[in-house]
Amino acid sequence: MVDIVECPVCQSRTLTPHRHCKDFTVSHETFPVVICAECSLGITTPRPNTEKLGDYYQSEEYISHSGKSSGLMGPLYKTARSFALNWKTRLIRTHQKNGSALDFGCGTGEFLGALKNQGWTVAGVEPSLLARTKAQNHTGEKIYSALSEIPEQPFHVITAWHVVEHVPDLQQTIASLRQHLKKDGTIFIAVPNYESPDAQKYQDYWAAYDVPRHLWHFSKKSMTQLLQLNGLEVQKIVPMRLDAFYVSMLSENYLNGNTASMSTMLRGFLSGMRSNMKAGSDNFSSLIYIARHV
Repeated sequence: MVDIVECPVCQSRTLTPHRHCKDFTVSHETFPVVICAECSLGITTPRPNTEKLGDYYQSEEYISHSGKSSGLMGPLYKTARSFALNWKTRLIRTHQKNGSALDFGCGTGEFLGALKNQGWTVAGVEPSLLARTKAQNHTGEKIYSALSEIPEQPFHVITAWHVVEHVPDLQQTIASLRQHLKKDGTIFIAVPNYESPDAQKYQDYWAAYDVPRHLWHFSKKSMTQLLQLNGLEVQKIVPMRLDAFYVSMLSENYLNGNTASMSTMLRGFLSGMRSNMKAGSDNFSSLIYIARHV
């Protein structure tokens, strides 16, 4: 186990207890989450070391790696993902009509495939061998296992959809992503928002804590500060409204013994609706930070 004693964003050592969250997906172990008193970054600590972290992804329930869907939640996830693909490509085209794109943490490659079909030159990074193989088959492109393997060629657009919360070396990763971004290029980073209404409702059972796979937990303040420190200026914060429904339904399952049923799904759906209604302009369950290389 590794104990994090210093915030990687602001170097503060004032880390206050926040939650004790259970890994409902794989190990059923409990992991503490602390909050940095200075920048409000959430940190899972102690956490498994890098060599052991891979063990916590070994589940077919982890759909972004397996590509499979099981139970009641799996088909819902894949339906939402299909809808989100079109929405994400439209969002990107409002900032960059065409060009080169790197998807960091590309999973099984559906998003890269959608971009390629629209004429983009694409590349992907995916550490999971299973997911990487599926992505290569899906896109017909070489998918790299790490950022360090990518040739030195800057991209017009870089995307990181729900992946930054997984990386052990947070500052190093953001700095490396910026190095691969063209001057005036745009980066899209999607992460859960632990200050959202659904996070406040479900507390230790909020599915988007997803410990220990999620090593970091972001507020708007901590993510904005992290990007600014790495020469990336936030242009806009965009809500991912669908996430509140999926996360709330999954949280209801956890709250009720990790057993999916129509009643828990209905309660979760209604909870997600209420969360979106309470979110205001930028306090949704998940947020996309759109930033430019400055």
